[in-house]
Amino acid sequence: MDVDPEIAHAAGPAALPRRNGELVFTAPWQGRAFGMAVALQRGGRFAWRDFQERLEREIGGAGPDDDAARYYEHWLAALERLAVDRGLVDGEELGRRAGEYRSGLRDEVF
Repeated sequence: MDVDPEIAHAAGPAALPRRNGELVFTAPWQGRAFGMAVALQRGGRFAWRDFQERLEREIGGAGPDDDAARYYEHWLAALERLAVDRGLVDGEELGRRAGEYRSGLRDEVF
């Protein structure tokens, strides 16, 4: 997938984790969260800058013990908040679905 240069070359705290120039995902859900954000931006649901600002706030609000391994947790939190704020998903429904995954009632699709 060709990614918009604004996304691919983000700098600062919201810069995407890379190794040898390639995006780094340590778990399948991280790649899915990345793909959902890109697809929603491409579909005109939000401007990338709006997402990036949310992500920077999430990262900036992290505690001193936070590390780069939690980058996509911040990514997902920013995406969830933006999706709820934009009316793309109801907050209650989002919470219910997340609970289904955590409890094993809903399987991840690989």
